[in-house]
Amino acid sequence: MTPLSSIATSAYTDLVRLLKDEALSGIEGKPTLKQRGDKAYWYAARRVGVDMRFIYLGEDNEETRARMERTEELRATAKQRQAERARLVRLLRAEGMTPTDRATGSILSAMGVAGTFRLGGTLVGTNAFRLYEGELGVRLPLGGMANTGDIDIAQFEKLSLALEDQVDPSLHETFSTLKFDPLPGLENGKTWRWAQGGSGQLVEFLTPAFGQEGIRDLPSLGVSAQSLNYLNFLIAEPIAAAALYRSGILVQIPRPERFAIHKLIVADRRREGDGNLKAAKDREQAAFLIDVLAEDRPDDLAAAYKEALNTGARWRAHIENTLKKAPKAAEILDNI
Repeated sequence: MTPLSSIATSAYTDLVRLLKDEALSGIEGKPTLKQRGDKAYWYAARRVGVDMRFIYLGEDNEETRARMERTEELRATAKQRQAERARLVRLLRAEGMTPTDRATGSILSAMGVAGTFRLGGTLVGTNAFRLYEGELGVRLPLGGMANTGDIDIAQFEKLSLALEDQVDPSLHETFSTLKFDPLPGLENGKTWRWAQGGSGQLVEFLTPAFGQEGIRDLPSLGVSAQSLNYLNFLIAEPIAAAALYRSGILVQIPRPERFAIHKLIVADRRREGDGNLKAAKDREQAAFLIDVLAEDRPDDLAAAYKEALNTGARWRAHIENTLKKAPKAAEILDNI
């Protein structure tokens, strides 16, 4: 593995921090705390006509509260922050970090503006894998494991129902503006995939299944999603990340240790044919992350691996079957 320079890792950390500042300071309204079960969530309450709209800001924690206390300061320094973000993106490009291509960047930016990631949408798949370069401070390997034309967004169905907030503008409107067309789904009236004519870009929405897989609704995103088993493990406790496009895009991605172990499971679930190539890519991504994490975050890797193994027999079988084809990764996991 080839580490990024200390300059690059510091600049990436600063970029994520500034993007978080921007995400909160750009929303107007009176801060309101709502309790839901054993957790509390912040909303910005503002009047729209005769109604009150509550815009979701995030889970109540020390970081969110600290930013809310600085809201006025953050609004006053918005132009300076944008200029600094642009400078950091230029620096990171110069340091050799992989930028987000124009087609992907434009759709991630539009979805971000609509509130997709603020409302718990998590970027998964290879586009998330690309962003571990900044998170882990290592250069991505050359080759096909980082190539993709798909954008996959996942969200918990229960979270989507509980938030009582929606993207604005709607994702249907956003995709139409970007020349994406809905693709026929498994169920009439349930759209979960869009394709962009000419570019080959594909956007898909996913949600965890807890047993029967099928198509579910995600009310806060205003779309349907294909439900998949094992996805709940992947998108639990996601982290913020920055995509290098324009002055940076704040997105949400899975924790790298969960991504790695999930890829071990998914690789064994692939079907024959094209699935063989995808399974090989899954194993490559998992092996790369396992190698990096064993060096820098062994405790995180060990905890994710143990959690997956302890979840059930099917989980263990999928992981063991994949590790038979990835002996180096198996050796590392046996010794963490």
